[in-house]
Amino acid sequence: MHMNLARRGVLVLAAAGIALGTAAYASSASASTATARSHAVSTAVKPLKVALIAPSATNDLAFTQSMYSALESLKSSENLTISVSANEYVVSDAASIIREYASEGYNLIVAHGSQYGSTIEQLAPQFPKVSFAWGTAGATFGLKNVFAYEASSNEGGYVQGYMAALISKSKVLGICGPIATGDAKLYVDGFAAGAAAAAKADKFKVTAHEVYTGSFSDDSLMATCAKTFVSGDKADVLTGSSQSVVGAIGVAKTDHLAWFGTQWNQSTLAPSNVVSSQVYNWDPILTQMFTAIRGGTLGGATYVIGLGNNGEKIQFNAGYKLSPAIKAQGQKLITAITDGNITVPQ
Repeated sequence: MHMNLARRGVLVLAAAGIALGTAAYASSASASTATARSHAVSTAVKPLKVALIAPSATNDLAFTQSMYSALESLKSSENLTISVSANEYVVSDAASIIREYASEGYNLIVAHGSQYGSTIEQLAPQFPKVSFAWGTAGATFGLKNVFAYEASSNEGGYVQGYMAALISKSKVLGICGPIATGDAKLYVDGFAAGAAAAAKADKFKVTAHEVYTGSFSDDSLMATCAKTFVSGDKADVLTGSSQSVVGAIGVAKTDHLAWFGTQWNQSTLAPSNVVSSQVYNWDPILTQMFTAIRGGTLGGATYVIGLGNNGEKIQFNAGYKLSPAIKAQGQKLITAITDGNITVPQ
């Protein structure tokens, strides 16, 4: 899905557009005041043109939506003009689009997917005045105009895996991963580690089965993974990572099983089945990038979000009947990780 104005149909979301939208509500004094304040903030900083290239839809309730929503939330206060090219799962197509954005002089190009790493490594030296960011990965390739960003998804994975082991009656958990890389692998590993920790603490046995489908986008493979866990292994709690988890969540909903989400709040997909979701908040690191760019630093840094820096949050679903004791245990673990009293294995 390309959202472009003149050629690819990019969705251009200028801060000025917000001022026009809010002007429609100028009949109330409070709305006019809020609009004036928003305009004052946005024009106080140098405007930036930002392009987002992502592998899935901006409303995928997972990886892409987390970054798109972060940019949307900052466009007024950071005086941003945002262009989006979504559903760019074909890397060669994405590379052409990234090159085009760079040629047009965008200040920052966010290539939101580990599959775009080699493209950024090749293109960034050709456009030294343009900043590039990509994740989730830690490599800047030694380039002064490349930012990298990562998610410590193993932290939320640990918390949710611990609760999953306590919830499960069969003591069999199913974990569907896409490709064993980046935040997806960290989440899978963290979830399994959390389940093992719960079993050790309460002296019971638990089995956490892990399967990688080999695709970030294939819903059917995720559904097959989940069905195999349920029918063959008798798993009664499921989880998974990437935009393709909609397939696995469908299985959890149909079979009335518990689901733990990551990257975005997935409770709307199965209101009675989603226990909690680890939600990414990219706002803090994006703000740091914008500040660096305005100060003349175009890259060379890696940023990490986690529970401790407000980059990740566990959101509990009120629609799921979670035991108060298990929820309290989850909250206790969140505090311990945030305070540094628990170091989650990677």
